[in-house]
Amino acid sequence: MAQRDRPASRDAYYWRLFVTGFCFAMFGLAGLVLGLTVFPVLALLPGGSRRHGRRARSVLQYAMRTFVWLMTGMGGMTYEYRGAEKLGRPGQLIVANHPSLIDVIFLIGFTPAAVCVVKAAMWRNPFTRLPVTAAGYVSNATTATMIEGAAEALAAGESVIMFPEGTRTTPGEAMRFHRGAASVAIRAAQVVTPVYIRCEPTAGLVKGLPWYRIPDRRVHLTLEVGEDIDVAPFRSAGQQPPAASRAFNDHLLRTFEQELVRRGLA
Repeated sequence: MAQRDRPASRDAYYWRLFVTGFCFAMFGLAGLVLGLTVFPVLALLPGGSRRHGRRARSVLQYAMRTFVWLMTGMGGMTYEYRGAEKLGRPGQLIVANHPSLIDVIFLIGFTPAAVCVVKAAMWRNPFTRLPVTAAGYVSNATTATMIEGAAEALAAGESVIMFPEGTRTTPGEAMRFHRGAASVAIRAAQVVTPVYIRCEPTAGLVKGLPWYRIPDRRVHLTLEVGEDIDVAPFRSAGQQPPAASRAFNDHLLRTFEQELVRRGLA
């Protein structure tokens, strides 16, 4: 699926600056409104915590899809998303590189009821605390609790989204993968699916730049879902879990480096 370019008149710098600021404001407001109104009502419906979490994540999925529609419909950006239909399988660990601020919006928006590993700061932010709590997302506050939470979600048949880099890629620097995602994969994933992402141009959406530093032309985000990565050989190689995680993490990083280049997304 793809969002085609709008007419050149929609590419105006000050209009896109307004759209960017408006979307940031709407994102925060929507999180607050959902947290204070929709999620408390969902919590009153029958079912246990797992069912409540899935309901909340389904609401967040549609909210993120609506946000994508808002960003693209107002001419703030364009995108291509190839292979999204392969996302959302039971026990599926979805791993992606992280070039921009909005990657997670697209991953959550196009993956049915996915659990996401997110920064611990989101539990301290008044606009995001209630949504991430209701959805049962996993905090990266400590590596041990992150691995435990993500593995439990996979074992329960949920799909889980993780960024092995842990934070957004710094432009001009090589990717560095932490072992958390690899450890989760070794421990509990039924299938590991990569998503290769390119953001062009990057200004305004990368690490270290404020939101109002928008580029001279609209951002175009490309997301390609790759072939599943087999984790079984790393489990059956006779290695202890830490060694298996290191080996799989190295394999994961090499795969992303090679595929991003091969697909023209580097």
